[in-house]
Amino acid sequence: MPQYKYRAKNLEGKTMSGQTDAQSEHELFMALREKDLVLLDSSEITGEKVAVKFKAREISDFSRQLADMVDAGIPIIRALAILQDRDMKPKARKIYENLYRCVQNGLTLSEAMQDCGGAFPELCINMYAAGESSGQLEKTARKMSVHYDKEHKLASKVKSAMTYPVILLIITLLVTVVIFTFVIPIFVDMFVGMELPLVTRIVLVISDVFRNYFMQIAIGVVAVIAFMQYLLTKIKVRIAVDRIKLRLPIVKKLLRTIYTARFSRTLGSLYASGMSLIAALDTAAKTIGNKYIEYQFPNVVKSVREGETLSASVEKVDGFDRKLVSTLYAGEESGRLSGMLESVADSFDYDAETATTSLVTMLEPLLIVFMALIVGSIMLAVMMPIFGMYNNIG
Repeated sequence: MPQYKYRAKNLEGKTMSGQTDAQSEHELFMALREKDLVLLDSSEITGEKVAVKFKAREISDFSRQLADMVDAGIPIIRALAILQDRDMKPKARKIYENLYRCVQNGLTLSEAMQDCGGAFPELCINMYAAGESSGQLEKTARKMSVHYDKEHKLASKVKSAMTYPVILLIITLLVTVVIFTFVIPIFVDMFVGMELPLVTRIVLVISDVFRNYFMQIAIGVVAVIAFMQYLLTKIKVRIAVDRIKLRLPIVKKLLRTIYTARFSRTLGSLYASGMSLIAALDTAAKTIGNKYIEYQFPNVVKSVREGETLSASVEKVDGFDRKLVSTLYAGEESGRLSGMLESVADSFDYDAETATTSLVTMLEPLLIVFMALIVGSIMLAVMMPIFGMYNNIG
């Protein structure tokens, strides 16, 4: 049922505002008139989109608590009322309030999720819809809790592992800027009239650029970043960038492992819920997180629809770990496809964690050496003329 915001006057001429449910503006007018209110103006707010997306951990918590309450025999509408009374951020509260309002107005839980403006991912909505149609909502909610908990843990491990290298890189850049902007200018007057080595002249030029055009450089960097973000909104550019990511020498193994784990777990969950393989493939492709791989899936779906096996169809996709194909083949042969997918997803999660640890172990000394080379080169460029000057005096 639509919801309306309205302004109305009471019999005393006082203006008041509020919001309420009504089938139409005429019904709203009649409902207010029964309360001795005169409608001034109104606007429909049903389906108001909340500009926030639930993170994997939030979806996992929501699903787990919902599963516990449904298992205890609590009706969905009451469970949502309990959930929206918890302490949470205002934007998250709006999502819960919208869920509660939609279910109260007769929508199913999956339809209410769809009405939340992208707060819930398509996989989650489809899984809940399948759970509702099969009468296994509690089982589906628990499966979603486990699914997104694993997704959160993998993302957290990768993020945590990359924190130190990122901080080290930022410190290196800041130290370099400080040296060029504040330290090098101290030596400029000392070098006047001297025959300077090439490396020293280069450092002085860079320092001069930093001092005189710092604001322009900062604005240029921000503009470049903004332009790159704009380009990434173009589907062709995003596909090209995601394709390049799969070929980067250092991180390609990690990325392929993460994408394969994500696809395997999603496809396994959807297929186990009773969704057709074609629909499950279409949904799972959108959760991979790589547009280049996703772009190849219409051909996969077409091949499966024409009678080709899933393993043979997925084998043509560029971007997955090769172990996935053999797992799909074994699952098809044994008739345990969903179970094999869940198993291989756990295996790829472990591989991703191992690959992340190896990557960080390699990056840390490389960044330290990079920082030492940058700072050392600058110091050498400054000290060489000073040593030359002392030799001339001697």
